[in-house]
Amino acid sequence: MASNMRGLTVFIADIRNCRVRELEEKRINKEMANIRAKFKDGNLNGYQKKKYVCKLLYMYILGWDIDFGHMEAVNLISSNKYSEKQIGYLGVTLLMHENSDLTRLVINSIKKDLEELNEIYNCLALHAIANIGGREMAESLSFDVHRLLISPNSKSFVKKKAALTLLRLYRKHPDVIPASDWAERIIVLMDDTDLGVTLCVTSLIMALAQDNLESYLGCYTKTVDRLAKIIVERDFPLEYVYYKVPIPWLQVKLLRLLQYYPASDDRKVRNKLHDVLQTILNNSQDAPKNVQHNNAQNSVLFEAINLAIHLDCESQIVNQAALLLGRFITSKETNVRYLGLETMSHLAACVDSLEPIKKHQDTILLSLRDKDISVRRRGLDLLYSMCDVKNAKVIVTELLRYLNIADYALREEMVLKIAILTERFATENQWYVDIILQLISSAGDHVGEEVWYRVVQIVVNNEELQEYAARTVLIHLRSPSCHENLVKVGGYILGEFGILIENIPGAGPMEQFTTLQSKFGMCSLQTRALLLTTYLKFINLFPDIKGEILSVFNHYRHVLDVELQQRAAEYMSIATMSTDDLLQTVCEEMPPFPERESALLSRLHQKHSDTEDKRTWIIGGKEINKDRENARFSTLGSRTNSTDSKLKNEIVSNGHNNNSNIEFDLLHELEGLDLSGQNGLATTSKSLFTGSIASGSEIWFGKLLYNMEGVMFEDAQLQVGMKSEYHGHLGRLALYFKNKTQTTITSFTTALEHVKNIVITTPQQPATLIQPSGQIQQLFHLECQNFFKDTPNVRISFISGTLHTFVLKLPIVLTKFMEPIELNGQEFFTRWKQIGGGPREKQTILQSKVPINLQGLRIMISGFRYGVLEGVDPNPDNVVGASVLHTAQGGMTGCLMRLEPNVDAQMYRLTVRTTSESVTNEICTLMEPRLINDLL
Repeated sequence: MASNMRGLTVFIADIRNCRVRELEEKRINKEMANIRAKFKDGNLNGYQKKKYVCKLLYMYILGWDIDFGHMEAVNLISSNKYSEKQIGYLGVTLLMHENSDLTRLVINSIKKDLEELNEIYNCLALHAIANIGGREMAESLSFDVHRLLISPNSKSFVKKKAALTLLRLYRKHPDVIPASDWAERIIVLMDDTDLGVTLCVTSLIMALAQDNLESYLGCYTKTVDRLAKIIVERDFPLEYVYYKVPIPWLQVKLLRLLQYYPASDDRKVRNKLHDVLQTILNNSQDAPKNVQHNNAQNSVLFEAINLAIHLDCESQIVNQAALLLGRFITSKETNVRYLGLETMSHLAACVDSLEPIKKHQDTILLSLRDKDISVRRRGLDLLYSMCDVKNAKVIVTELLRYLNIADYALREEMVLKIAILTERFATENQWYVDIILQLISSAGDHVGEEVWYRVVQIVVNNEELQEYAARTVLIHLRSPSCHENLVKVGGYILGEFGILIENIPGAGPMEQFTTLQSKFGMCSLQTRALLLTTYLKFINLFPDIKGEILSVFNHYRHVLDVELQQRAAEYMSIATMSTDDLLQTVCEEMPPFPERESALLSRLHQKHSDTEDKRTWIIGGKEINKDRENARFSTLGSRTNSTDSKLKNEIVSNGHNNNSNIEFDLLHELEGLDLSGQNGLATTSKSLFTGSIASGSEIWFGKLLYNMEGVMFEDAQLQVGMKSEYHGHLGRLALYFKNKTQTTITSFTTALEHVKNIVITTPQQPATLIQPSGQIQQLFHLECQNFFKDTPNVRISFISGTLHTFVLKLPIVLTKFMEPIELNGQEFFTRWKQIGGGPREKQTILQSKVPINLQGLRIMISGFRYGVLEGVDPNPDNVVGASVLHTAQGGMTGCLMRLEPNVDAQMYRLTVRTTSESVTNEICTLMEPRLINDLL
């Protein structure tokens, strides 16, 4: 720059030589005047524009207001020279904000640079988008950024910048980014060979997955695989090792990402993840050589412990971690103590038994007096989470004692937590009242409205508390340093329940009134208004002191405050009426408050959500976190082990003794399945967009409706086969994936679209790699709960040169859950007549498009799960079938059919009768196209 732009170098030197502000301002003004004149001239070349824009940027960095030169910076972006384009982008990002009117002028230039094949231009454009990041820019350019991210032609450094730019846009304008639609293509990038790309994409997925759990479910397996490669297999480039810890920042992100999802149902994934966590714990036994090594190792270790707690807080790994945490919270290093307390808070928020944590209660209480406020805050969180009925009095008493010397930044949160713990674990009513009133007296201005509101609610709703609360609050009100919030509580409670203590010495009506009146003059207008209401209630409760109270009303009828004046005047009128009927009606005892969630809890949760990053858990007990986890994972409810176990047990015990090992037989037989170009129907469909059924698969799907195995799809890259078995309302379906290329298929994933009344579970996900000419398998468990007509789809994606995605219809239809039965002629026609005609019968005439094959007809009917009955119909060409449909909730449905072919006329008459109209229509819908079109 010194050789190319000497004028800029001289200008910078002049500014540095200015010893006082006046000289600098004079030099700046002179230079600005010169630049304005040059820009007005308009005959500047690219070099000159670049030089003058650089001077303006230098002035801007020094803090001077720059109100011109923006258009020149915009023009430089369109330059073909890198140096000029670079300064143009720098000027735009520094001088413009997201709502600037000039921003839309640069969108077209940025879009053009994003489409260039020059990676440097791509990066400059991405920098500008990330730095400005307005809504208009996000709407116009987010798709181009996404294209750069997923393009196989993009360099690694471009993908990294594109991922971070997309993350920036999503954080600013999440409604603009179609996160769910892009999920599959973004997840694939987690398998990138460049760990830098994986790191940036993981950061992006962490943000997207929190709001779109279902869409990004596919990242779970890839995350576990990547962790296993890095930690267990030690597969990583040496340049990513940071003080003997391989890429710790990626490890931490991956471990955190797994905490957004429930534990996997796949045993293979669970075992792999267990090995990862165990390896991390074993590595922590090595003593770190220096601070950097210690920090990197601990960052991974604590995130691994958090994940272990999330997966199963009663596991052996968590037990090992609990011992480590006990050592960490006594460490001399502040960072380690902080992380130890935070992780132990997570454990306390999830674990069934708090006894292992209570062993360290004294140490945790001492953390409240730590020299670092962050450690003190984490100690408070841990005490709040580990509190129960047994240790509540000790913890609350210690927190109250510490409240007087606590930091002002902590006091409001401490008040909320003390009030919640006292209410939740109070076993004695008197203890609750004593603690809450002591809290209000000690905390002063840090007691929010929610605290004294809650005290009043509880006292009103618990009759056994009312007398003691009135007596105790009167004692506190006589203290010379009584806070105004306590006056509010006293005014409300004495106004409602003061009559309960009128016979106690020193607590008579006059003593109550004079005690409140002594505080009246020091209170705010709002509190005075409340006390006036209390005085009106005193007139109803204690007529003997009516005169003293009326004098107060009479005085405040003439004050300037409108609220106090109106109350005093109205109360005076009510109290001086000839009868007390209206007074008694107005001053009736307040009814109990409706039971609802404590406002204190809502306030505490709001406080944490406003100040912290999204947690996978919240500070508090197990019940709170369990409810929160159920809410978070509600959309993933089908991913449970219970359904899978139910299917296994029922299939094994359903009476088919010769199929007790169905799972192993199915997989074993699949290995010998011949899928090589059956019927010559192979297609060359390559890459289809998500949501569209793969072209050519309809023919195979139709044949698989009445076959238990065969090809589902085939193109130049992949061949998909299927083999299935059904027993009653349960079934197994295995998919077979064969790599037809001579290159390895990577990032192989499948995703199911579930339909109503069919439960489909996946014991394990398929492998993500398919070797050249290799094959992998995937098994599905099926359960038919009730009648259904929608067909579930499976979405398959993989990388073979480029990303390939297509959707296949699984041949899971109602007839698959039918069981063939044997009937003689008399039994068949008896049941046929019992079902009768009408809505339970459907008869249709079909014109066959292929020559009728009588033997093939019988094979097809048998494939539709009907038992073909021989010798039942007088016409030997007719096909008669009987079956029973099994559903878990709807029970059994009888299904009978009769097919009458006319070979000469190439026609069929199909008659179907079932005990359910819906089943009849669905069976005909499935069978009719096959009878018309399929070559048998």
